Order: sequence, then C-alpha cells, then structure tokens
Amino acid sequence: MAIQRNKTFEIGDRFTVSIEKVAHGGHFVARHEGQVLFVRHAIPGEIVEVEITSIGSNFLRADAISVTTASTDRVNPPCQFSLPGMCGGCDFQHIALNRQRQLKADVIKEQFSRLAKVEVSVVVEEVETDAADGGGLHWRTRCGAATDEQGRIGFYAARSNRVIPVDDCVILGKQMRFSEISKRKWPSNSRVEISISNSGERTIALAPATRGSKSRITEGPKISHEEVRGRTLNVSQGAFWQGHARAPSLLCDQIREVVQVGDHVLDLYGGVGLFTAAVLDSIGIDGQVDLVESSPVATQDARRNFADSPNVRIHTGEVAVALKKLKRADAVILDPPRVGAGKLAIESIVAL
Repeated sequence: MAIQRNKTFEIGDRFTVSIEKVAHGGHFVARHEGQVLFVRHAIPGEIVEVEITSIGSNFLRADAISVTTASTDRVNPPCQFSLPGMCGGCDFQHIALNRQRQLKADVIKEQFSRLAKVEVSVVVEEVETDAADGGGLHWRTRCGAATDEQGRIGFYAARSNRVIPVDDCVILGKQMRFSEISKRKWPSNSRVEISISNSGERTIALAPATRGSKSRITEGPKISHEEVRGRTLNVSQGAFWQGHARAPSLLCDQIREVVQVGDHVLDLYGGVGLFTAAVLDSIGIDGQVDLVESSPVATQDARRNFADSPNVRIHTGEVAVALKKLKRADAVILDPPRVGAGKLAIESIVAL
C-alpha cells in the first residue's frame, strides 16, 4: 500500500506504532504514514498505541497511552505522577535503571555523530547504589516547582504551562521534605525554588511565575555551604550548583586526573568555583587558575571561597570577552549552560 505522505493529523488522533530508537529530550522515534513521531513514555522495540499531543511542521509529538508489546525493560514507575498527561519532570521512570543509563549514552553518541560528525564510544559503568543514589531516586538537590491558581504546588506537564499538583517527588533528596512542603498553601501562579546542601541546610525562595522574575528567600540561609573533598564552599541561593547529590565529588575526581603541578587552568563558566577547588591541590602553589563566570552572585561566592588562594583569579563577565585577555592555558575546564559555549568562545579556546 502506498504511503500517505499528505495525510492530515489532528491532536488527539490515536494509532499503533513501533518504537525505533531514543531521541534527545526524553522522546523515542516512531513513524506512521510518512510522518516522524517523537513519543514519550515508550521504549525502543515496543509496539504501542499513541495519542498525538502536538503537531510540528515536519513531525508529530505523541504519548504512548497503552502498550501492545512491552519491552523487558519496562517497569512500574515509582512515582504515581509519571504518566502521560501528568508531571513532565521525569522521562524514564517506566524504564529499568540500567537501561535508562544505556539510553542516555545512546543519546550522547547520536548527538556527537549528528551534530559534530564525530563517532564516540560511551562506556556505561555500573554505578554503586548508596544513600545518595537511592537506586535512581532521592538524588536531586535543586528543585524548581510551580503553583497553580489555587496555590497548590507541583510541576509542569510536559511542554506545557499547566501545573500538575503533586504531594511528593521521589527524585528529590529526602532532606528537602517535599511532602511537608506540598501541604502548605502557597501564593498562586508562583515559582518555588528549593535547594538543600550536604551540610544540612534547606533554602526556599519565591518568585512570580513570569520568566526572569527575581526570587526572594522565605526560609533558610541566603548562603548555603557545600562540603566537597575536604573544602567548604559558599553557594548563594541564586548561584548555580550541580543538581545531583553525587555529581560534585565524582566530577572533581575526574578533573583532578587531567591537571598537573604548575598548570595554568581556565575554569570557564566556573560558578562558585567547584572545579577550581578540585584542581588547587593538583596544580600546587606554582599553578594558577583563572575562573570566568558571568553571574556576579556566583563570583562573589567564588571570591569568598578563594580569599586565601593568591593563585586564583576571578573574572566576572562573558567567557568569550574574558578569553580575549587570557594569553595561555595548559588545561581548560568547560561547563557551559545548556545553550552551549558558542562559536566565539570555542574559537578563542582553540586559539590558546
């Protein structure tokens, strides 16, 4: 039968498809009558019934609403809100943890291949489960929640401004005590920013839901303290910090392996100085770190954190601009925001 490439689809249409592979953003690829679909709540190899949720210029988005042929990696989501049409915070809770990690590795390989035209090998190592990892649960130390018109706290549905009220969140660190927070009456249509530190502090800040609005702290310290590999770092509420409880120590261990005594290191998009702290002992007193960060809040923290380290220089400003003033480097630590470093910054790094 000929493929109908001009078929008109509508939101709410349902049909059965075979799931092919994982795609970036928590979606999986399928095809139907000449159209590419990006499907949530599925697993490669499954046959599922989908419902169209949005229509793009050359693709469709859909949710898997029932499973005809299930993958052996399918599990019951540990969270009752991780379902089609519900909370959009988690993409893979219906998938066994080891397969989740392999799928994430597949996404990395695909991105390098498609965007950079580079084939890479990604090794997925078994991650030891401990109190901070919780079998893939209770690991998150930062939370951006929202409230609805009734002042109920929750999270947005996928690709939506619709707030799904939730009474608990199983990926948040237990120290956050979200089940207690969910019982409170909150201002309507607001953003609720919650953070916890590994030294036992919890901070809550409120802001209007409008993008870019400034938050105000309503509970907890303005500056939290994170203990990483024997050093205590100041982290203001508005400064970036790694969202996974184990990420700071694990990333620091990796970074130490690529610097040597006497190295001049650039810590770009360096925040409060987590990675600068990681390399100081390795480079010694003859080494130097230039930390560059655009957030004045974060660089103010960094200046406090390295007030007793004369071989650390802090630069507040855009990375691409600051790089023009830096003449050499032995190692570059690059941890840009989600949009990436950008062409100008990359070219400046290469020029060094």
